[in-house]
Amino acid sequence: MNEADRQVLRRYRLRLVSELQVASLWDALLNRELFTPDMIEEIQRAGSGSRRDQARQLITDLETRGSQALSLFISCLEDTGQNTLASLLRTSSQAARQHPEAIRPLDLKPVVLRPEGLKPESLGVGAQDRAKGNANLAYVLSADPCGRCLIVNNVHFRRESGLRTRAGSSVDCERLQRRFRLLHFVVEVECDLTAKQMVQALVELARRDHSALDCCVVVILSHGCQASHLQFPGAVYGTDGCPVSVERIVNIFNGTGCPSLRGKPKLFFIQACGGEQKDHGFEVASTFPEGQTPDSDPEPDATPFQEGPGTVDQPDAVSSLPTPSDILVSYSTFPGFVSWRDTKSGSWYIETLDSVFEQWAHCEDLQTLLLRVANAVSVKGIYKQIPGCFNFLRKKLFFKT
Repeated sequence: MNEADRQVLRRYRLRLVSELQVASLWDALLNRELFTPDMIEEIQRAGSGSRRDQARQLITDLETRGSQALSLFISCLEDTGQNTLASLLRTSSQAARQHPEAIRPLDLKPVVLRPEGLKPESLGVGAQDRAKGNANLAYVLSADPCGRCLIVNNVHFRRESGLRTRAGSSVDCERLQRRFRLLHFVVEVECDLTAKQMVQALVELARRDHSALDCCVVVILSHGCQASHLQFPGAVYGTDGCPVSVERIVNIFNGTGCPSLRGKPKLFFIQACGGEQKDHGFEVASTFPEGQTPDSDPEPDATPFQEGPGTVDQPDAVSSLPTPSDILVSYSTFPGFVSWRDTKSGSWYIETLDSVFEQWAHCEDLQTLLLRVANAVSVKGIYKQIPGCFNFLRKKLFFKT
């Protein structure tokens, strides 16, 4: 590979490592005879074997693969649908051949560009890469697996509870199992738990040794209601019709109950109603994006909220967190309002969460991802819904993809 091509790769190395989808490249690299099977196997074992480590090793080895390596690599990107990266490298390579002086050696002081000369996306990618690589700005998720994920999926409720079967929730559960496995979590699923069993499963998870892991995720799929609280609103129902407050769930994982997760992000995703109110929304210029129609056959994950001993939290449900840090609780809906679930395709929130993570988790932090989710869900349906979160994270969180 000539020096101009090397400089092109080095110039965009951070972006390539951040965005490159290496898993789809192996066959293309073999077909183009850019690497041998043994070399690809070595790249796959690089570092921790994570996507980023593989991408980093691939770019490093690419510089040794001959004069046509960059051109063949760009063709591989096009073959696998990574057209944005392919176009970026092809344009830069052509510019380097026509004007070699435009590609400056990395040890020279770079040209200072005026802000109006920079594209917003180039600034964003640089900021993301700097954040990911700086432990003061972003959580380090380098372990593989990076953490445990527990999904509690309550579908069938006892007759005496008065709660309906949550048709479509199994679709949500399957989506989340696949998504968090792709994000390098060990996923466990517990189905149809009573309130007592839910608490027991969460306590058992908190008591495990998380020392070698970097994160923990809890997902609750159930009916829900309003509940008294100090920090985190809402409660979710066990299959016996007894509520467990979200505040109690979070409190199980505090520094006292789960010392091996101190300083590490603990993420909670709650697909349940926050109450009985139905939001009719307000009129705007365009209610639905082009080509989108209201969802059909939705039903709420709610039960009427009644004042009285049946729905008031027990005293231990409102105990305060000693250190409410490194915690994020993402709710499918605004407190007090219903959360809609399609009986065939699953809940609006989980379906959108999965889609957003699939498209953007490789390059955006969790807060930005959840903003995308909130925006997408807010335009669905005749009745309206908007997810939100209580964020006590100290740093940005980029999932390991």
